[in-house]
Amino acid sequence: MEKTDVLIIGGSAAGIVAATTAKSFHPEKKVTLVRKEKNVLVPCGMPYIFGTLESSDQDQIPDSILLNADIGLKISEVDSIDAQNMICKVSENGNIGFEKLVLATGSTPVRPKWLKGAELENVSTIPKDKVYLDHFKAGLNEVEDVVIVGGGFIGIEMADELNKSGKKVTLVEMMPHVLSLAFDEELAIELEEVLRGRGIRLETGIGVREINGEENKATGVTLENGDRLPADAVILSVGYRPNSALAEKAGLAVNKMGFIQVNEYMRTEHPDIFAVGDCAAKSSFITRTPKPTMLASTSCAEARIAAMNLYKLSTVRLFGGTISIFCTAIGDLAFGAAGVTENLASERGFDILTATFQGTDQHPGTLPGTQKQIVKLIAAKESGIILGGEVIGGKSTGELTNLIGFIIQSKMSVDALLTAQIGTHPLLTGPPIAYPLIKAAELVARQQRSL
Repeated sequence: MEKTDVLIIGGSAAGIVAATTAKSFHPEKKVTLVRKEKNVLVPCGMPYIFGTLESSDQDQIPDSILLNADIGLKISEVDSIDAQNMICKVSENGNIGFEKLVLATGSTPVRPKWLKGAELENVSTIPKDKVYLDHFKAGLNEVEDVVIVGGGFIGIEMADELNKSGKKVTLVEMMPHVLSLAFDEELAIELEEVLRGRGIRLETGIGVREINGEENKATGVTLENGDRLPADAVILSVGYRPNSALAEKAGLAVNKMGFIQVNEYMRTEHPDIFAVGDCAAKSSFITRTPKPTMLASTSCAEARIAAMNLYKLSTVRLFGGTISIFCTAIGDLAFGAAGVTENLASERGFDILTATFQGTDQHPGTLPGTQKQIVKLIAAKESGIILGGEVIGGKSTGELTNLIGFIIQSKMSVDALLTAQIGTHPLLTGPPIAYPLIKAAELVARQQRSL
């Protein structure tokens, strides 16, 4: 039987970071990663395979990241885990004994069983599977009309990429607006205007009754109001479910949403088994309620925490809950969000103040390529602690959203933000006299003073 010190199951973002961090913090230990996929894709880059990138070959994570770090790599599937005897049964390589185990088994896209027509052959999901996506992309060559069900991040990115490649795209979202879970209404409407302006048809506030088909192929989608949309292909982007069956079979606890139960160290009930990424349970950093959020960035943070705590727990290396930091770009305009929306904060019982400021992402605004920059902040009324933020702007939106994430994780108040020092440059940031993040905080502070 082969033996290793640290065994990682799963080779996407969380698995890779768990392996490389484990080797970095425990260099004397043998680290082995087992995955079933021959090739690993950049998860967040998958929509761009269908437009911006020429093929999935340009969206791969190279194995050299692992091999150059002296991490063992095995392409095989783990059939079972014997948690008591610390052994994994692997399909093609026998058994592997371990001291510490990290489950990074990821997630699988949902294909609703209740939706009639979901199993038709030209109805697809977006899994982290290079072979599947290559086959799917090849099948789109003769396709004209595409209906995408689900207006989350992957849904809108797929819509934009397929639209750029010349397809007629309709996006159906049952919520009142696309990205309703990440953005408040006024920012979601801005995003919808951008999508429509690029030629994408939106059907929001309505669900799908069934997918119509003939001879095992989808020909259209019928909405709940009876309207029928023509479709040569249908993409289901209605969420992902955690791959927790392996853990559950091994006797590890799984929560009501199907995620592997872990504590703040990312450790399961078993002291030597950890779980990270899409398969691991999460709660909100702000509201402390369970959340089904699946983000590569969150997964990597969890993986680092688990790997650092493998052999000795650290009270300063904890995962305090997901801040849900999202960002995307449609054309030249980017959208980002961190923390809770105004609606969610109110629903969860917070007494809040909000403020929005619109400026520019460069200064002066006459510089070529300057974009408007809108920043919305959500803060607790009594303490002024920032609970959430939303951004619209140019390419700097991603890092500004990350900054808001740091602010939330540090539990900074509006006053702390107003006294913070910032660096600016005409080509890189908004102006120092009207920095949108600071000005939004100033508007919140003004409301606080008037209470």
